[in-house]
Amino acid sequence: MNYRHTFHAGNFADVAKHTALVAVLLHLRKRESAFAVIDSHAGRGVYDLRSQEALRTGEAANGVGRLAGLQDCPPALAAYLELARAPEAYPGSPLIAAKLLRPQDRLVAVEKHPEDAAALAAVLKPFRKARAESGDGYARLAALLPPPERRAAILIDPPYESAHEFSDAARALTGALRRFATGIYLIWFPIKSPAEADGFCGEVLASGARKALRLDVMRSAPRDDRLTAAGLVIVNPPFKFEEEMRAALTLALPPMGAQARFLWLAGDD
Repeated sequence: MNYRHTFHAGNFADVAKHTALVAVLLHLRKRESAFAVIDSHAGRGVYDLRSQEALRTGEAANGVGRLAGLQDCPPALAAYLELARAPEAYPGSPLIAAKLLRPQDRLVAVEKHPEDAAALAAVLKPFRKARAESGDGYARLAALLPPPERRAAILIDPPYESAHEFSDAARALTGALRRFATGIYLIWFPIKSPAEADGFCGEVLASGARKALRLDVMRSAPRDDRLTAAGLVIVNPPFKFEEEMRAALTLALPPMGAQARFLWLAGDD
């Protein structure tokens, strides 16, 4: 199955992933000092929910489309829903990050597919401190870390087109932590089988992460032919991150027919 963003934009897994990203960025904004955001597999930046791909899967309609009526949301969820409020155009992670930058912050978004990279550059053009790059996200991490700001959120969200993607992502995280051990890392992965997901999280733990939280979201048991479950590992999560995400997902997941599970792989809150 192809996990490129265009096929799954706005689904239940995106809601959880992007709310988590917003929670991290809101935390970084609490201090005046600058921070960087690095998105290694950024995609197009924005997605037309009326496109053939979106309509074919129906995932957005059963995902973010079910959250329009939510009220009294926790801060991260409220900010995410405000950013995703347009009914047709769904923002990807680089556009969400760009809109949350302050004048002193910056974003580097990397995309390998040429057509998507060109679209990404156009989406980020209005943002002075956001830069789109065309290239291999894993390779670029080595050059971009450590950031001069010494504070950063790094999102690793590949399409899992390759059979070796899990190992590639774990290897990239290992190298990144050696260069920049204090960064906040968010690593997304599809769950096709519990054993495969557990094995990947074991590789993440072996990377040297001293504090890592696993967040799984699921609508039904894992399947090979459909995205019904996905995970997110957050390395060096901010203080009270789990508490904030529990509050957000307790409100957001039930309308989408999904549920969450939290598991500390290393350290605790």
